[in-house]
Amino acid sequence: MKIIFMGTPDFSVGTLEALVEAGYEVVLAVTQPDKPKGRGKEMQFTPVKECAMKYQIPVYQPKRIRDAECIETLRQYQADIMVVVAFGQILPKEILDMTPYGCVNVHASLLPKYRGAAPIQWAIIDGETVTGVTTMQMDEGLDTGDMLLKTEVVMEEKETGGSLHDKLAETGAKLCVETLIGLEHGEITPIPQGETTTSYAKMLDKQLGAIDWHKSAVEIERLIRGLNPWPSAYTNWNGKVMKIWDATVVNQTTDAIPGTIAKVEKDKFFVQTGAGLLEICELQIPGKKRMDAGAFMRGYQIKEGEILNSCIIQ
Repeated sequence: MKIIFMGTPDFSVGTLEALVEAGYEVVLAVTQPDKPKGRGKEMQFTPVKECAMKYQIPVYQPKRIRDAECIETLRQYQADIMVVVAFGQILPKEILDMTPYGCVNVHASLLPKYRGAAPIQWAIIDGETVTGVTTMQMDEGLDTGDMLLKTEVVMEEKETGGSLHDKLAETGAKLCVETLIGLEHGEITPIPQGETTTSYAKMLDKQLGAIDWHKSAVEIERLIRGLNPWPSAYTNWNGKVMKIWDATVVNQTTDAIPGTIAKVEKDKFFVQTGAGLLEICELQIPGKKRMDAGAFMRGYQIKEGEILNSCIIQ
């Protein structure tokens, strides 16, 4: 089976590697154009491009996949199937229908839940306890195609966006290989999705991380985990942006207004929320590394009654 692989970020790499190691002929890797990064603005390869080069797979980086020239370029490879994992561009019908087996997508949720750009993080933010990966026969809708195979993944109590990303990337790689085997042998019956019970998992941005202390401790703690490592949850302390990397819900409350540092102990402090206290366990301020609350309090004075204010990072 000749495969054209489409993907861009780290999440896609495991699937590309799994296909190569399973013996499939990946004739082309399609990924987003390189972008400048860092202070020197040096061009950086996408993770999929780096992986493809390691396996000596030709790389194609179109700015606009819908252009007629791009479509004809893909057609020349005469692939049997296209595998798409977080590519980053919407595919036109000409590409979706180009190969005998169509386009198969690896999506990081149990469809039809969490269609959209950020299913991993929103599953945590929304308080799900089980998520997973779905392989899907792509159509012209946004993650609306018929489902092929699913695998569930149980989420840990302290699951973060980063840890769940890695689990689902590994799960998706294995599921993709299983899906291709099933398709080759005619053993998979596509299942229509139907209506979704959740809203679209919209793209993340930095503004989403601004903590609203009027929300409950449970909601804020989930936001912190879901946005770890990017874009992170944060608040304003003494005119500084304080990123919160880890916190614990405490089933106690005080009369203080939300956002107030309600209790300070030797190596920890607690913030009043709209419902319950939140113990701040790990944090970071500009110019400093991430540190636990105890280490932070040995270098900075935290006082009861101080107010943590909402702020927006652009």
